Amino acid sequence: MNASEILKKDAANIWHPLTQHKTAMPPLAISHAQGNYLFDHEGIKYFDAISSWYTCSYGHCNSTLISALQNQSQHLHHVVFAGMTHEPAVNLSEKILSILPANQSKLFFSENGSTSVEIALKMAFQYHFNRGEKRLAVIALDGGFHGDTFGAMSASGLSVYNGPFEDLLIKVERIPVPTQHNIDEVLLQIDRLVEKYQFASFIYEPLVQGAAAMQMNDASVMDKLLSRFRESGILTIADEVMTGFGKTGTYFASDQILTKPDIICLSKALTGGIMPMAITSCTQEVYEAFLSDDTSRGFFHGHTYSGNPLGCAVAGAAIDLLISDEIQDGIKLINNAHALFAKRLQEHSLVAAVRHCGVILAFDLDLEMQRYGNERNEIFQWFWKKGIFLRPLGKTIYLVPPFTTTAQELEFLYETILEFLESR
Repeated sequence: MNASEILKKDAANIWHPLTQHKTAMPPLAISHAQGNYLFDHEGIKYFDAISSWYTCSYGHCNSTLISALQNQSQHLHHVVFAGMTHEPAVNLSEKILSILPANQSKLFFSENGSTSVEIALKMAFQYHFNRGEKRLAVIALDGGFHGDTFGAMSASGLSVYNGPFEDLLIKVERIPVPTQHNIDEVLLQIDRLVEKYQFASFIYEPLVQGAAAMQMNDASVMDKLLSRFRESGILTIADEVMTGFGKTGTYFASDQILTKPDIICLSKALTGGIMPMAITSCTQEVYEAFLSDDTSRGFFHGHTYSGNPLGCAVAGAAIDLLISDEIQDGIKLINNAHALFAKRLQEHSLVAAVRHCGVILAFDLDLEMQRYGNERNEIFQWFWKKGIFLRPLGKTIYLVPPFTTTAQELEFLYETILEFLESR
């Protein structure tokens, strides 16, 4: 099937995510991918500068991950995970727990970031319920984004996603993102809220709030916040769906914050973009709150594809890659190059602000535009024509390249960005 046929049938049959189809440009038909590049049906290649929504951190069609998938498919491709288990899940659990913060003890499997958050919120609600407390509210940061299912959407603070559903969401109180300048006021606000509501949990994106245009937060200030919640008996939920698995320079963003979360949400790069999979991890204390002779106190949440053997096998191989010297060297290379390029960007008159954490680099253009408006789409198309795939968040342009990116590819990205700025 050629590109024209694909686009015609796509327009007839498919509803794409985050798309207003009345005004959107036709999608680009991708034929295949290899390494750090996507290829269209004309053979034109595009550097994947955001790792396909932060998933393909080891490049596309990585041979190690593909081999793990193929090998596992010959033995066991799926089995019910309620009442059964298998070697890929057990192996993965040992590998994940060996790199997670030391207070994490148990893993609950699902399929995507939103479901991992949904599970975390339910765990927190029932944790308190099982202990004889009815806590029905959640605290979240302004501008946070945690997914599109109802619990995750409730915790998110972006009206462009939530607008039609506001009256259907769970009770969430939002607090300002803490900084060195406002932390005392934020802590006072928390104290007032805790007196007013019974909160089950605080959910946050550690260090980097992705959908909030890559807002980057101070680790020491976040630690003060988490300590206050711990003192108040409120469970803390770290949404590491985007930040997890090396993107902030450490295995997890939570590694850079002294106070560790009670629950962690993981997905995206968990399987290197090969398979849908998610994990919600928790402490032993959280887990033990569900142990009882009363069956109803168990966590009655389940997904058909929980613990899928193919996903577990691929995720295990992905962790082997993550901890390898080659990938760790790649992360350091990108981190150091981003730091130098950030200084160059700061000097440009069209750049309002620059921020950088690990392999994540973001900068704001000194102008106003809608998050998904025509000007933003023009930027998107400009970079497509230059052979780069990225997705600006309104006036914010950001990079989250694969860990396999070379110095030459980084220089290509940087020089193209400078060319774009000079073209404005």
